[in-house]
Amino acid sequence: MNNIFGIGTDIVEISRIKIALGKNKNFKKKMYSFFEIKTTDTKFNKVASYAKKFAAKEAFSKALGTGISNGISFNEISIVNNSNGKPCIELLGKTKTIVSRILKKKYKIFLSLSDEKKYALSMVVISY
Repeated sequence: MNNIFGIGTDIVEISRIKIALGKNKNFKKKMYSFFEIKTTDTKFNKVASYAKKFAAKEAFSKALGTGISNGISFNEISIVNNSNGKPCIELLGKTKTIVSRILKKKYKIFLSLSDEKKYALSMVVISY
């Protein structure tokens, strides 16, 4: 796995996600997996956590080169943590199938997340 398939970054205003979470009752279910909702709702600063996850999904779609279209769904791009706490992307359902078809080879997804008072940031690298 020495080749880079794609790189994506995204930055989001945390207040934008806060507004969306409060305004639209379907926003969570449309954007986040069941597991993400279950684990994020227990966090102290859940809005920043949701914002980082949102930025990660956008960055992933940019690295993939598709955007969120043609069957790729936000709620099937799940941001999880491994046993050491490192954030990872887990693909689910139809999105997992589509990504496997696009990449055609064994691939690895690298994810970095960060946030500051007003912003959440993510970077994704897909290698094969």
